[in-house]
Amino acid sequence: MTAAFDRRDFLKLSGVAGVVFASGLGRWGQALAAQEDFYFLQMSDTHWGFEGPAVNPEAATTLPRAIALVNALPRQPDFIVFTGDLIHTSPDEAERRRRLQSFQATVAALTVKDLRFLPGEHDAGLDLGRIYHDIFGASTYSFDHKGVHFIVLDNVSSPEAALGDAQLAWLKADLAARGNGDPIVVLTHRPLFDLYPAWDWATQDGDRALELLMPYRNVTVFYGHIHQEHHHMTGHIAHHAARSLIFPQPAPGSQPKRLPVPWDPAHPFAGLGFRTVQDQGGALTIEEHGVA
Repeated sequence: MTAAFDRRDFLKLSGVAGVVFASGLGRWGQALAAQEDFYFLQMSDTHWGFEGPAVNPEAATTLPRAIALVNALPRQPDFIVFTGDLIHTSPDEAERRRRLQSFQATVAALTVKDLRFLPGEHDAGLDLGRIYHDIFGASTYSFDHKGVHFIVLDNVSSPEAALGDAQLAWLKADLAARGNGDPIVVLTHRPLFDLYPAWDWATQDGDRALELLMPYRNVTVFYGHIHQEHHHMTGHIAHHAARSLIFPQPAPGSQPKRLPVPWDPAHPFAGLGFRTVQDQGGALTIEEHGVA
């Protein structure tokens, strides 16, 4: 980075505990060494509109609290990406639209105005993404930022929790323009690998996407959906799940049913947070930030 991110100042400012995870992506560092430094921030699974005092009695204030912490960062990120489940779903279409619009208005308070979105199943699963597209636009797209190619994939609008042939064809065409050493970041909601299919923690045809990505040496995937930090490798491709900003979920397969972790009044906001991703000395570094 051209200017170091002062983690100690951030911790003093916000009073949160940060955990640094230095990604073992040596090739990433080699590729980024010749690129312009930058960092971005990932927020996920805000579930705006959720109500459940036993799980989060502060559901209406957790996202604004996180926004205030982000706005107070001593260095603002280049952009912020929200990796799905922006809202908590409702069977009522008008209510889903209202919640998505309310979420959009709420995050407008962020100092950073370059915001990138992708849907979760709560946003798009009941109507094939129709309302989400009306408000936020495309759910599959790519963009380039300072030498890094970002790819956004929609693995939630399909009732089968799949990417589908058309999107996979789009991915193949998008990748065809990249060199196999180019740094690539993929952003999804569900994991592309089979983390725990019994809990819907998988993408039905995610293996096909990974097959297309495998020839590219410098690929990193950031996703949400599982409401906890998780790191996984498929070959040389690193996958990093983000914590939620509404409630944590249990570790994969650690209990018979997937139920939210109950709120602990002694440790409010435990397990909730966001992350920053930056290049430090030519290597990606992920830093986890809580909201407690």
